[in-house]
Amino acid sequence: MSNAALNALALTRIADFARTLTRLHAAARDQMIDDDQIDRAFNAVCMSVWGYTIDDISDDMLAPEDHEFLDTLDEYRARLFAAEQGYDLLGDEGVLTDWWGFCWMILAEKRGLLTPENRAVARLEWEERFRAVPNVIGVIVSR
Repeated sequence: MSNAALNALALTRIADFARTLTRLHAAARDQMIDDDQIDRAFNAVCMSVWGYTIDDISDDMLAPEDHEFLDTLDEYRARLFAAEQGYDLLGDEGVLTDWWGFCWMILAEKRGLLTPENRAVARLEWEERFRAVPNVIGVIVSR
């Protein structure tokens, strides 16, 4: 697809949903920011845009070729890929810091992986990993 064929007005601008996340990344340049805060903000963006988070899909749901594709992305190719799928990865200060994670979500959407069934499978796998850790006697999950 040529760049001229992309209609910027038709793209979902992820930055519009990522203001809190962007502020956290900016603050992290000057002070310690808890990784959990960033994870929660990233997940909030994903929930707003897709209704799912990265935790709702397990790595093995993507084909090896998809993992290879994601591993070879740079900011430029990520922007093109996202735009071809209807998303804009640019914020006010350039490419969003979490562009790779957003590409993961875009690819999962493209592959049809964002489903309640896959969410249930991924959550069960997540819970089982925690239960396998020594000294963990239970996992509390908010549903």
